Amino acid sequence: MGFYDLSKNERQQAVEAIKAALCEDLVEDSSLTSTITYFSDPDTYVRKAAYLSLSKLYFAFPKYRDTILKRLDGLMVHADFRIRQTVINTAGEIGKKDFGSVMPIFDKGLLDGHHSPRNAVVGSIKKMGEVNPAPVLKWARSYLHHQDKEIRREICHGIELRGRKHPEDILPLLKELQHDKTARVRNTLVHVIGQIAYKKGCLQKVLDHLRSWENQDLVEAALEEIIDVHERYKTFAAMSQDEARKFIATVFG
Repeated sequence: MGFYDLSKNERQQAVEAIKAALCEDLVEDSSLTSTITYFSDPDTYVRKAAYLSLSKLYFAFPKYRDTILKRLDGLMVHADFRIRQTVINTAGEIGKKDFGSVMPIFDKGLLDGHHSPRNAVVGSIKKMGEVNPAPVLKWARSYLHHQDKEIRREICHGIELRGRKHPEDILPLLKELQHDKTARVRNTLVHVIGQIAYKKGCLQKVLDHLRSWENQDLVEAALEEIIDVHERYKTFAAMSQDEARKFIATVFG
């Protein structure tokens, strides 16, 4: 039976049981039986309940923080990719307030051999960058020119969410990727530019910044994507597609 096959009351009880079991793993110098069981559960929502619970314990009980960090670091070499993925998601919750303590986990996660932990890194960068941008974006910048094209692409994708409300925070980082020769990185870059341009007050900031970019082919691709996004997300866009097209023409005409 899956987590969401349970009633609301049963789910609440299950979450409390998971939290209590994880806490026992911290109090006792155990073999992390409960942590491993819940972190490796096939049900996504069980794993989510586990990483949310452990991150709450991290902030609720400062005396256990070092223990939690050591346990998380140790589990980053576990053979089960789900466990490594859940470790990264736990670190992502902690990193919303305390990124410095979990940064080494993300250094390792970017190099993980399985796509699920790496996807968890991208998702965590998004949620951390939205609420704790300064240290997260500083860290992200250090990987913008990594030799691995997938790491460059994942960093580009990860910083997107912060840019949807504050494009000025990530545009300087995106600019550093404008001459990247890898198609997957360029495509992600163009996608992200489109995603940060359609909300109220964002298009002007994006266009002003793009005017300073040297790679005109990429700028042209980005402008086309911006116009297209205003149609694809017309329900949420601050302008209609036609208004966006005319506004772009006034800036780049």
